[in-house]
Amino acid sequence: MLNGLAAFVAAVDAANEWIGRVVAWLTLGCVLTCFLVVVLRYGFSIGFPWMQELYVWQHAVVFMVGAGFTLLHGGHVNVDIAYARFSPRTKAWVDILGTLLFLLPWMAVLAWTSSQFVLASWSILEPSSQANGMPGLYVLKSTIWVFCAVISLQGLALIARRTLFLNGRDEHSPTTASASIYQSEIGA
Repeated sequence: MLNGLAAFVAAVDAANEWIGRVVAWLTLGCVLTCFLVVVLRYGFSIGFPWMQELYVWQHAVVFMVGAGFTLLHGGHVNVDIAYARFSPRTKAWVDILGTLLFLLPWMAVLAWTSSQFVLASWSILEPSSQANGMPGLYVLKSTIWVFCAVISLQGLALIARRTLFLNGRDEHSPTTASASIYQSEIGA
């Protein structure tokens, strides 16, 4: 069973690592697209609504789809009041309980409450509200579910990682460089 947990952790970590590195390239696309919009608009008095929306979409995808990568690397903002002073075993239990009681329920709430919003958009294959805007707004809205999936999977991987640590696998300790939702790589 522990080997299965370790394989699950490795698979989720690898997936979010790959997704994060691929999606990170959209930041370059976002900057280049924004630059082009500004040059065309102010240099040549030419504007393309779809191009203006494109860099906003790229920006949204970086944050929504790359969120699992950020959680993997402990990059989400958190408040550490006592966590840094806890023993590794206590940190492991805080990570497990925090993920079970806070992270996963909120991801379920977000996925559920966004369902009508996303499904309604898909049912009409919603385009942009702007004339000549980006087609396929429903695809962008679906990134809400992708966000919930990558965060939830990384949360489950965190639970599995801490369970491995509590069962004697010290390489999964909260004090290693692996992710914790309650500490950043810089902080504790």
